[in-house]
Amino acid sequence: MTVPRVAYLPDSFHEVNGVAHTSRNFVAYAARHDLPFLCIRAGTRSVPFEQAGELRTLELRRSRVSVRMEKDLDFDPLFWRHVRSIRRELKRFRPDIIHITGPSELGILGAYFAWELGVPLAASWHTNVHEYAARRMGWITDRLARRYGDAVSRNVEDGSLWLVSRFYSLARVLYAPNGELCRMLEQTTHRPCRLMQRGVDTAQFSPAHRTRPADDGTIVLGYVGRLSVEKNVALLAQIERELIAMGIAKFRFVIVGHGAEEASLRGSLKQADFPGVLRGADLSRAYADMDVLVFPSHTDTFGNVVLEALSSGVPAVVTTGGGPKYIVRDRQTGFVATDADFAAAIATLANDRARLTQMRAAAREYALTCSWDAVFTRVYEGYIESLPTRGFTAPGR
Repeated sequence: MTVPRVAYLPDSFHEVNGVAHTSRNFVAYAARHDLPFLCIRAGTRSVPFEQAGELRTLELRRSRVSVRMEKDLDFDPLFWRHVRSIRRELKRFRPDIIHITGPSELGILGAYFAWELGVPLAASWHTNVHEYAARRMGWITDRLARRYGDAVSRNVEDGSLWLVSRFYSLARVLYAPNGELCRMLEQTTHRPCRLMQRGVDTAQFSPAHRTRPADDGTIVLGYVGRLSVEKNVALLAQIERELIAMGIAKFRFVIVGHGAEEASLRGSLKQADFPGVLRGADLSRAYADMDVLVFPSHTDTFGNVVLEALSSGVPAVVTTGGGPKYIVRDRQTGFVATDADFAAAIATLANDRARLTQMRAAAREYALTCSWDAVFTRVYEGYIESLPTRGFTAPGR
């Protein structure tokens, strides 16, 4: 019985986003279990081929003509210049399956080489590209009459979903972070889809990192993530105004992250700190010092930051759209609320410290049941189901 040989070509690895976070943990899982695993990724510099045990990595530099997609994420139209290097390492490695994470330059090359080498393709869905595309048309649709603007947004979203689904239909097996997305993918691609949820490091994200005094009466409302229009961060300013109108004045936002909407938020939020992007111990302390995570995004497919907050003993308020609603247990580890009800949910906890304490404990208890090993073992089980019968087994089975 052997474990499948996996070549993994992620969209993102070093950046600050959900794909990169998952990818780093996937490589760590392969290293921990000494699995035959090749990770081909993009970076700001080329790193010679490296091998440690069964783990192999190849990092290739993006060119200067790369197109900025996000503040820390680019798309390189000249990445095809690395074709020879990628082909050489794939042939040397002899993968049983190639796994991509989306229609990036790495994803396109991964799909191409799966076809060229006659290797099954797996693809995981991490970003609702179609929803992002529609929201980023706001600079046009906001200038139109509402019914025309809504029609344009709807057509952009539907067209983007059709295009991306055609790409994902090249794969033999698909992965998504929640059941709702899996059902959507199965309907649009006619391919089987399995869950690829996220895990959390419960030692890195823990209430033990809290540094605030126990008698601090200020409610700290945290946000962690990209400051962009598709994250619905404009709602934070509305929440601030509504809390003040309710008579709740002793609170403060801590906004962790960066993005195009930062200047707007700095101008509209009166009670907020902006520490920027945090990592390591600084991020652990920032989470643990929060009282409530406020996460207004409707477009996140999972919401790593929500799980990290729960692990830190911080209940979360999330929207009724997107993946975070599957993480938060409504009224137990936080609230699942409409945009209009966010302030009221926060006020409930601000006015009832005993309930906030109960939710903090329940959030931590839930997070302790999550693990990256369980997530990626299930991914391997999906590989095995999609491969011809060769006596493969999943790690740890």
